[in-house]
Amino acid sequence: MAKKTARRERPRKRAEQQRSIETRVSILNAAIAEFAERGFEGASIRAIADRLGLQHPLITYHYRSKDILWRAAAEHAFAQIRSEWDISAPEESGLSPLARLRREYNTLFRYTVAFPEFHRFMRQETLTNNPRLKWVAETVLAPLLGRLLPQIVEAQKQGLLPAADPILFHYMMVSLTATLSEFGPEMQATSGLSSEDPKIVEAYWRLVDEMVFGKESKRVGKAHNR
Repeated sequence: MAKKTARRERPRKRAEQQRSIETRVSILNAAIAEFAERGFEGASIRAIADRLGLQHPLITYHYRSKDILWRAAAEHAFAQIRSEWDISAPEESGLSPLARLRREYNTLFRYTVAFPEFHRFMRQETLTNNPRLKWVAETVLAPLLGRLLPQIVEAQKQGLLPAADPILFHYMMVSLTATLSEFGPEMQATSGLSSEDPKIVEAYWRLVDEMVFGKESKRVGKAHNR
């Protein structure tokens, strides 16, 4: 009888664990949107709960304070980016440094297009010198830069990228990948072009690709035409 009960309990526990994971992901996505719109000081756990139609004690059950929730949301976003990098440009893939960079920045671009709140979420923290900015720089951004900067340096040594400070190149690319999420509403107002239109998204990336990774994109194009 005890064994039968245990067998019945296991699927139930797995289902509860899955629901808990899904709830946390929903909370973190809603938190990113709330912090992106109102900033850390203006955001509230109650408002995040309202976005989801939840009682706010459910959020504080998972994340005891607004600061803990903000940090968890930042880690959640960057974990998604790292996961996509590991799929599109794994370290043991044999890709050249330039080819890897091309895929990694393309992945970042696609993420900001799909979740424009992410860029606004990060931008809010750059408006003031606060402990969250220092924390995210040390905890989250440093490992990402540790992955990207050596690739930039190697591509520069090969003469495939401009001979500039690698960190300047990186932040130029961050700016380029965030352009549609940053200026989408303004672009819509001035030209009628929608940053959500797949054709506009593809046209914009082709422009970045040709300007920055022209040598690599031409090499890939020739390989596809053989």
